[in-house]
Amino acid sequence: MSVTDQAGFVLIDKPQGTTSHGVVAAMRRIAGTKKVGHGGTLDPMATGLLVIAIGKATKLLTYVSGSSKTYVATVRLGQATTTDDAEGDVVSTAPVSDVTETRLRSALERLVGEVDQVPSAVSAVKVDGKRAYQRVRDGEEVRLKSRRVTIHSLEVHRIRRGEFLEADLTVTCSSGTYVRAIARDVGEELGVGGHLTALRRRSIGPFELGDAHTLEELKEFDSLPVLSMSDSAAELLPTVTVDDAERRKIGYGQAVAPRGVAGPYAVLDSHKALLAVGRDQGNRLKTDFVVPQ
Repeated sequence: MSVTDQAGFVLIDKPQGTTSHGVVAAMRRIAGTKKVGHGGTLDPMATGLLVIAIGKATKLLTYVSGSSKTYVATVRLGQATTTDDAEGDVVSTAPVSDVTETRLRSALERLVGEVDQVPSAVSAVKVDGKRAYQRVRDGEEVRLKSRRVTIHSLEVHRIRRGEFLEADLTVTCSSGTYVRAIARDVGEELGVGGHLTALRRRSIGPFELGDAHTLEELKEFDSLPVLSMSDSAAELLPTVTVDDAERRKIGYGQAVAPRGVAGPYAVLDSHKALLAVGRDQGNRLKTDFVVPQ
């Protein structure tokens, strides 16, 4: 594949067993540039959508990482682990014969909405500058503080019974939500313990897994399927268009009139190229960043 200097997003379907950092490293080789980042970590056991930014588009990742996300997940009830997922050691088991579908659905409903969620002790949350999972690996006892997240919906698709109860769910949630913690919490709510056995991310904000490619597929392409910086920004944010005089002012860091649009918005020139991301501040447009032209 030829080296590309295109800036924009590439949607990747991450395989199981690969870290998000590993995908970024592979994309650096494929794209021929070190300036590559991603818009939201997936654990190694998880698969699905990673939004990869190349070149100047890395500046847009902050607007990706704050987007709501959708997952399909499998929760095993009757067994708790050290990591709240299948990669950890089993710490307890309990019979699930009393866990009816009605009780399960009621327990999940109680987790929907704005909730204070305690991340898993082996999450990437930093504690005094050090990742929680690293502290656990070093033998430290980690107690993380709860954080406010929003779980928009928990939809049950299928329930299987055996030694344990397994439920397939679709989870729609805010950024910062740990699906592993949902599995743990519903298990605790039902008094039997629980953990996550499978996770696949289906969407991040406006971006869908159906539009993603595997790393192996990308290696076969003559050029990367890059969503341009302008199109990427337009997917994430409202857009405004400025004339040539305003374009020059923005490039020189000079003030231009506000646009009357709430929140951050993408600023495009008359040719629909991305100039900046900005927001109204008083009587001017204040830029979050300007794209070098």
